[in-house]
Amino acid sequence: MREVNELLNLDDPAWPLLLQELSDADVPVEVLPGDAVRGRAALLQLQISARSNLGGIALNCGGLLVDSGWLRIYGSPGGVDGETLPGLAEVNAMPSTFDPAWRAGTGLVVAHDVLGGVFVLNGGNLREAGRPGEPGEIIYFAPDALGWEALGVGHSAWLSWVLAGGLRDFYGDLLWDGWRTEVAALNGRQGLSFFPPLWSAEARQDLAAASRRAVPMAELLQLSSDACRQFDGVDPGFLGAV
Repeated sequence: MREVNELLNLDDPAWPLLLQELSDADVPVEVLPGDAVRGRAALLQLQISARSNLGGIALNCGGLLVDSGWLRIYGSPGGVDGETLPGLAEVNAMPSTFDPAWRAGTGLVVAHDVLGGVFVLNGGNLREAGRPGEPGEIIYFAPDALGWEALGVGHSAWLSWVLAGGLRDFYGDLLWDGWRTEVAALNGRQGLSFFPPLWSAEARQDLAAASRRAVPMAELLQLSSDACRQFDGVDPGFLGAV
């Protein structure tokens, strides 16, 4: 178990290089102000160093809003309230004070998208949880398919892919005319609920014709979880506490 100073006092922290990558990104990215105390607490609880991009984000910012907030990558925000982006600690239900026995279970939720999709950094016990991929790999819960898929990369490579514009091809037909305006109007704890649902044949045939409304992200995640159990008899597991 490493002390917080061991995680912070490094000659090669990731944040300066990551800031350059953020400034050169091929997509709009807003870097939210962070809380240094929360950031240090997150690093200590997760036992990750400031040398990693994950640690750099958790320590130095309140999160990243990619493409007008289509993707929300979690950090350590200051002044958390009912509308601002939650932090990595809150989303993963970390203890309020350091607990050496706490673990992120099958994985750490690192980001949500506005559709209720979930990006998770795989932990252990994946086979028992019925999740794909390997430890340390990013996997994605797709709300249009009601299932998990492995992305084949770790956190740093995934982040570089996001910043290089990889999300446009990834979401493909799930982007509609005017999506950016609708997404930009949401607060950090809201997503978009579709009717018919994204996983339905009707939505797949004509997504633009589906109605959309802003709902709490917690409600969106619960709807997906309930649908998984109802139609496939499978519990998707922890999707984040928002």
